[in-house]
Amino acid sequence: MITIYHNPDCGTSRNTLAMIQQSGEEPVIIEYLKHPPTRERLVELIKAMNIPVRKLLREKGTPFAELGLSDSKWSDDQLIDFMLKYPILINRHIVVTPKGVRLCRPSEAVLDFLPNPEIGPFTKEDGEVVINDNGVRAA
Repeated sequence: MITIYHNPDCGTSRNTLAMIQQSGEEPVIIEYLKHPPTRERLVELIKAMNIPVRKLLREKGTPFAELGLSDSKWSDDQLIDFMLKYPILINRHIVVTPKGVRLCRPSEAVLDFLPNPEIGPFTKEDGEVVINDNGVRAA
């Protein structure tokens, strides 16, 4: 089973979802802005990704600057509190597969841990070729 913490307004998230679906999977889609993860789940995801809490913070288009979150005074627990209060601060998009959990930025990072990464030709919404007609992944 695959789960994507998805923002349908984000092109990168839409591209990742399309690659998952093109691989033959129909993931569980969690629109995390409407249904944010619980504290426990968010902590589990961060641990599974093996990333610092700060790496999950999104700056662009969020209250990051207004809240002063670049200041090192904030503990990991406090940063998680902010992400739970303002889910837009959670950097999108997190994908969970049987092969692991990843923050899929760029979207083609999902190919590295899909059960079936052979998805055939794929072009992103913006026209960028990820996999060409010959099945070759762009560099």
